[in-house]
Amino acid sequence: MKKIALFALCATVLFACKNGNSDKPAVKEEQPKEENVVKMKSEEPVFEIKTNLGTIKVKLYKETPLHRDNFFKLATQKFYDGIQFHRVINGFMIQTGDPLSKDPNAVAKYGTGGPGYNVPAEFRPELKHKKGALAAARKGDAANPNRESSGSQFYIVQDEKACAQLDGAYTVFGETIEGLDIIDKIASVPTGAVKRDLPNTPVIIESITEIEPEAPVAQPQATENAQ
Repeated sequence: MKKIALFALCATVLFACKNGNSDKPAVKEEQPKEENVVKMKSEEPVFEIKTNLGTIKVKLYKETPLHRDNFFKLATQKFYDGIQFHRVINGFMIQTGDPLSKDPNAVAKYGTGGPGYNVPAEFRPELKHKKGALAAARKGDAANPNRESSGSQFYIVQDEKACAQLDGAYTVFGETIEGLDIIDKIASVPTGAVKRDLPNTPVIIESITEIEPEAPVAQPQATENAQ
């Protein structure tokens, strides 16, 4: 009887240990540390898009949070580094964001690549295709009736009048705050030698980096004249 009782006691202890009921504290799974989580510096983050033809500084809109957050994620992961502007149309826009453009042997497929997902449309009537606007590329309506955006491809408006027809059909999620001349420079490069609208000499994104937004300039307060 003593042996049976001892065996039962041991079994009970083993079961308790497996289920974390022993006196020794259970080991918890390590959670990501707060300081290791990369956060945006602002609700309207600013990025430097460094290309081999110059740097474009852009600001993303808080009104389109899905596109803003997705762009931030990809830029933080360095997804865009080394990607070409694969579609350049002078007097219209410049387009980039296809990871296939990193492969010189995949030219025929340029414009079809992405991260493997789409982003739901975020149309805002107040966000227009003005010069320097960032907007998400997407498949046509027949294949994409909900007008979901590409997960990574985007374009930058060079000509506002030519792109006005796109308002309300493509999600605008940011604007250029510096580097409009670089957009014109990229738009003016020769294209078409290898593929239609593809620059003859690659225009490449070297990096996209979030930077600190500039602090708003304080306006002097009006003072009343002494009576």
